[in-house]
Amino acid sequence: MIKKYPLDELSTALGRIMGLLLTEEKVDRAVHHLSRAVSESIPGTVGAGVSILDPNAQPVSTGSTDKIVQRADALQYELVQGPCLTAWATEESVVIRDVATDGRWPNWSAAVVGLPIRSVVSTPLIADGEAIGAMKIYAAAPDAFEDATAALMELFAAPAATLLSHIQTAETPARISEGLQAALHSRDLINKACGVLMERHTLSEDNALQQLMREARTSGTTLSEVSAALLGVSPDRPRGTSDGLR
Repeated sequence: MIKKYPLDELSTALGRIMGLLLTEEKVDRAVHHLSRAVSESIPGTVGAGVSILDPNAQPVSTGSTDKIVQRADALQYELVQGPCLTAWATEESVVIRDVATDGRWPNWSAAVVGLPIRSVVSTPLIADGEAIGAMKIYAAAPDAFEDATAALMELFAAPAATLLSHIQTAETPARISEGLQAALHSRDLINKACGVLMERHTLSEDNALQQLMREARTSGTTLSEVSAALLGVSPDRPRGTSDGLR
């Protein structure tokens, strides 16, 4: 069972989020503070993140509380699947009680098997009737969250979406973070590497991706690094490109 929140505690947490509207001018800083507020306010949470996505489902800005969240989110962008992207697309909260047994995103679940992530809640950020992104929390134990947790996340999401839509409107696409542009570049490398394996070994797309993930785990490198090695190119995003603005 999740903790029953005293009204004053929940009000304080929401007040912190709304206060950012007056004090934060940059999306990157705002989502970082928001992620910390959510992580500290929901019991069992080991990490939280906020992703802002454009209408083409491309990440525009993201904030996270630690490297585990960063890695789990990056894998969603690379594989183009996962609870955060689904929450954004369906405009509904997503609850994963156990990543190890949930079959909705098999490639993402397989990719995060080595991370201390078993429970997940992702909630869409909706401003003016439009989903502008998603907010998510992770826990290391299965069944750490329930439907009531999603309801609590939705209480955070309403003021958070208002905050982020105001700040995001003031920024231009040129301010897209280098880290997320690199993540999009990595996704392109993985897609091309899968295509090479599919043609070379007559594999299905899923089997090609699974082979890349096995090689990454065996070599202790990332999916993008394994893909770049297969393609004979650099895993770094070429200077002067802007993957997120296509």
